[in-house]
Amino acid sequence: MSVPAAVISFLVSSVPAHADLKLCNRMSYVVEAAIGIDDKAATATRGWFRIDPATCRVVVQGALTADRLLLNARALGVYGATPLPQNGTDTLCVAQDNFVIAAARQCRAGQTPAQFTQITPTQGDDGNLVAYLAEDSEYDDEQARLAAIQRLLVIAGYDAAPIDGVDGPKTQSALSAFLKSRGLASDIVQSPNFFATMIDAVQKPSSSGLTWCNDTPHKVMAAVATDDGKVVTSRGWYRIDPGKCLHPDVTGTPKQIYSFAEAVDGDNRTIRIKDKPLSWGGTKELCTRESKFEVNEQGDCTSRGLAATGFVPVDMTSGGKTLRFAMP
Repeated sequence: MSVPAAVISFLVSSVPAHADLKLCNRMSYVVEAAIGIDDKAATATRGWFRIDPATCRVVVQGALTADRLLLNARALGVYGATPLPQNGTDTLCVAQDNFVIAAARQCRAGQTPAQFTQITPTQGDDGNLVAYLAEDSEYDDEQARLAAIQRLLVIAGYDAAPIDGVDGPKTQSALSAFLKSRGLASDIVQSPNFFATMIDAVQKPSSSGLTWCNDTPHKVMAAVATDDGKVVTSRGWYRIDPGKCLHPDVTGTPKQIYSFAEAVDGDNRTIRIKDKPLSWGGTKELCTRESKFEVNEQGDCTSRGLAATGFVPVDMTSGGKTLRFAMP
C-alpha cells in the first residue's frame, strides 16, 4: 500500500540539485520508495528502495540535472490495509518488484500507474540533498524507530499500544516476550538488520490470532471481517506477497471471524485457472470494494456501490488459525 500524502512531509528549499539524493525515514513503517526524474519532458522512474525507520538511503548518486523530482512511497505488505494510498500530482508507472522504467508516463505490461508527489529536498550537513518521510506525529529518529517496533509488536499480537514512540515498561515487556517466543537474543534490537529480522519473524505463522500464508507464485489480496455480536465489520485489502505470511489487525475478541482472498496479477486483475478465479472464500456474503475499505453495514451491498463477496468463517476455538493459500 502506498503511504498517504497527508502522512508524508518534506523539508523544502531552493537548494540546487547538485549532489547525491538521500531519503530519510522518520515514519513508524518500513517503507519502499520509488522516485521519478522529470527532465526536459522525459520522465523515468526507478524503485523500490527499502528504507527502515530512523535510517537514510541514497537513491540517486552524482549530479542531479532533473527539472523535477517526484516520489511515491509504500509500506511493506506486513502492515496490511494501512496506510491509505497517497494522492500525488503526477501519475507515473511502477512495477511490483525492483524496476527502472525509462518512459514512465505510458504503462506497459507488468506496470501499473501510481501517484507521485513532487519534492524539493534540502541540503544536508554532508553536502548531499535530503528529503524526509515523516508522519503527523513528527517523530525524531529515536521516536520513529521505537514507534515502528511498537507497530510490528501489535501486528504480531503483543500489547505494545499506543503506538507513540514513547518507551516504557509495557513496550519493553511486549518486546521481551516477542524476542523470547521467536528465540531471538535481546542484543539483536541494536543490530542494523533488526527490522528485517523482526519482519521475518512477524510474517511466520502465529500460535494465536489469524494468520494468512501465501503459498502461490502470485500476489494475494485478502480481506477480513469480524462479528462482535452487534456489528459485522469487513476490512481490506491486505497484500500478501508470494511465500509470505501476514497477521491481519484483528482487535478484541470477536465472536466470529471471516476471511476472503484472491490471487492477482501485476495489473491487479484476478488470476483465473481453467476460467475460474483463484480465490479462497465461502458463502457468507459481505460488502467489499476494489480500493481500501472498512464497512460496518453489511446489507444491500450492490445498491450502495459495493460488491457482495463470499467470505468463509474461520474457526478460532483453538486459539490460533493459519489459512494457507495454495494453487489448486
